[in-house]
Amino acid sequence: MKRIGIVGLPNAGKSSLFRALSRQAAEVAPYPFTTVEPNVAVVPIPDPRLDQVARVLNASPVVYETIELRDIAGLVRGAHRGEGLGNRFLAQIREVDAVVVVVRAFSAPDVPHPDGRVDPVADAELLETELLFADLERVEERLERARRRARSLERAAVAERDWLEALKARLERGQPARGLEPPEDAPQAARELGAITAKPFLYVANVDEGSALEPPAELVAHVARRGAHAIAVSARLEAELAELEPAEAEAMRRDLGFSEGVLERVVGAAFRLLGLVVFFTAHEGAEARAHAVPAGTVARRAAREVHSDMERGFVAAEVVAWNDLVAAGSLQAARERALLRTEGRDYLVRDGDVLRFRFTPPRVSAGRAAG
Repeated sequence: MKRIGIVGLPNAGKSSLFRALSRQAAEVAPYPFTTVEPNVAVVPIPDPRLDQVARVLNASPVVYETIELRDIAGLVRGAHRGEGLGNRFLAQIREVDAVVVVVRAFSAPDVPHPDGRVDPVADAELLETELLFADLERVEERLERARRRARSLERAAVAERDWLEALKARLERGQPARGLEPPEDAPQAARELGAITAKPFLYVANVDEGSALEPPAELVAHVARRGAHAIAVSARLEAELAELEPAEAEAMRRDLGFSEGVLERVVGAAFRLLGLVVFFTAHEGAEARAHAVPAGTVARRAAREVHSDMERGFVAAEVVAWNDLVAAGSLQAARERALLRTEGRDYLVRDGDVLRFRFTPPRVSAGRAAG
């Protein structure tokens, strides 16, 4: 299960966004550091494709993929030096797989801004600067040790030193660590460093209620230069909708002209940033389940998501695209139309595939059988 950290300056609306995404109560107040320990929620991600697959195959229950959301303490200027809750903030953000950066684009005189103005790009730049400095400090610490080890001329040590040198220069230019691949001779270097700016970032402009759900053009241009993506939400409105019954909230969204909910917008975008694809498994009278795996996952590795025995005893995978299955109306009809095919262990799983794994069950030894 992937973990997404929600970060931002104090009073940017990140706790409201967390509440909207998770339908949980997160403390919200118009002063800094309302969030000290991170609010954490494991959230199912509704997928209408899986609903339709389950209906066609008469499968029940429907089990969506899940994601862990963390509402992390607000960052302030000087966080990399430990100002505010900086040290705790940085430790928490290093634990997540992707970062959702909430920047304020709403006007509310009763909610003070730490710098006394509303400027989404300036907020983004402040947060980026603090994270760049935090990464630079870690790189400099590791670089001293790497230089000493590299005196041995051992290949991995030299490769790590050279990579850290290049990363230090990149960070000093104000560029994130994202995009600089770890050296082939020291593939563990990036994992051990844990650079925050190497993670995928999604910027969320928190706009006024009633505003168009479009991030400010200047923010879009700014994050594009960073190799990131921006979307817009009204966190306060979405938090209010989260308190309604799902059907009532959906009706209100339609009345407001929203094509999708905040969960689909934010988590869907984060999934794309993480390079994940989702495949489905379903059987008549049994559960229908969604599984998220990295793009480029082969069928045998995907089988492990269902059960480790399926990976070990993998024989083949029956594959049909979810929309082909739904259009055919049944698995048998999909087979008759040649929409269902058999693939081997190295088949690259595609987003929306419905998979059935053929495998050889493990043998049970006489001792185990007797037990």
